[in-house]
Amino acid sequence: MEPMIDRIGGEPQVQQLVNHFYDLIETVPQGAAIMAMHQKGHGLSHVRPEQFNFLCGFFGGRRYYHERHGHMNLREIHAHVAIARQDAEDWLAVMDRAMGETGVADRERAEIMATFRRAALMLVNS
Repeated sequence: MEPMIDRIGGEPQVQQLVNHFYDLIETVPQGAAIMAMHQKGHGLSHVRPEQFNFLCGFFGGRRYYHERHGHMNLREIHAHVAIARQDAEDWLAVMDRAMGETGVADRERAEIMATFRRAALMLVNS
């Protein structure tokens, strides 16, 4: 089966998804706590390119994040942040909306969301 990145439209689609996701994070109520986390952490300026880099590899494309940081360990990436169950649920809801609004097909969206749900819940640490 072809990699998910190709099934959803390649790097241009990943870029569109990341940008729309963070546009939502910055504007919808469900994004407020996530926004605050980023502002307490490394700030927002690095978030969009780093998520693009990570998701390209996560979706089976070029592993830009790994090339730059030497790993793709989600727990390590988020170790400096307290993440509650509601934060994970909010992230998932906003990402699901972003995928829908950027045209990710239902089949791929469902597969991605199932994987994202497992990953997000694994990150809950508070």
